This record gives sequence, structure tokens and C-alpha cells, in this order.
Amino acid sequence: MTITEHAEAANARLLKVYPNGFVLDALHKPHITLLQRYVKTVDLDKVYAASGNVLTHKKIADWKLKAFKYYYIPNNDTGLGGIVIEPTENLLKLQQELINAVAPYTVNTGTATAFATEPENTDIQSALIDYVTVFVPKYTGTHFNPHVTIGVAFQDDLKKMLAEPFDTFTFSPAGASVYQLGSYGTAMKKLHAWSLTH
Repeated sequence: MTITEHAEAANARLLKVYPNGFVLDALHKPHITLLQRYVKTVDLDKVYAASGNVLTHKKIADWKLKAFKYYYIPNNDTGLGGIVIEPTENLLKLQQELINAVAPYTVNTGTATAFATEPENTDIQSALIDYVTVFVPKYTGTHFNPHVTIGVAFQDDLKKMLAEPFDTFTFSPAGASVYQLGSYGTAMKKLHAWSLTH
């Protein structure tokens, strides 16, 4: 199975015990987040160009990444679950190069209006707004936890999942994109994309 298939299977499992979570679908694409930054809309084309200059000069599609466990971030009695990816030297170097590339266009913080929403779900968590604000440097470099989000559930159910054996697997990146984040930090609105070369 691909990383997407693994994530979707785990997502379906969580939805059975927590139907109020979100479905991994066209509006919530499984992905590894390398960088989260607030930028002005007027500078988006410059962000795409700077990011593309980094992404298209590496053979990222040849990389072998290893998924090795589940984890979750607690939020009251629920949690946001994910599949953790081994942070390789290549991933860390790519992340730093992207940070440097978009640095001229980043702003310190944003508001809920910076996020994409659906008419039936306009909830943008204050913790998410803060998370993006401090992503660099708090969650980058040696603090980076590459993962693929799988959904929301009660912590008791997530703890059961974490207690089970995890069959590690490897996969290769298929593409890179810039997304406008939605509720729970999901990749909701694709803004720009690149095909990765071998």
C-alpha cells in the first residue's frame, strides 16, 4: 500500500469511532508538511517561484522515506492522529532550504482569515493559528516531526491504536504542493504544485 492508502485506511478506522472527525479526501489530502508560513496573497507568485527553484533541482522522487509509528497531538479529550516518518538528512536539508527561500515573503503571524474553510465548517482552531506562527523554529530542524495526519478521535481510541504493532514501510514522494490550510491544519486548497523528478 502507498502512504496515501495507509493514511486513508487509518482515517476510516478513526471515523468509525469518531464520526465527527474529517475524511481524507480531495479537500483533505494526505501529505507531509515541510513548512508552514504566513505570507501575503500578493507575494504568492514569488513564493511559488522561490519554492520551485528548490524543489525542481533535486531528485526527490528517488528518496526512500520510512513510516514507522503512529502518534497523536492531544486536544482536550480528543487527539489529532498521524503516521510518523523518519526525519532523514535529505528532508531536514530540504526543509531548511525552503525556509530560506520563502523567508523574504513571510510575515510574523496571521488570523483565521488566512485559512480555507467550508460553508458547513468555518471552525479554525486558535491553537492552529498559533502553531503556524511558531512552526519556524519550534517545529523545524531538530524539532521536526514529519508525519501524515490520519484524523481525529478520542484519546482512548488513539492510545489503543498506538499500542498495536506497527508494520513499518517505505515510500517515495510523488509530488510537492503549496496548500492553504483548513481546519485542524488539513491541506484543503491546493494553490500550486510541482512534479518531482527522478
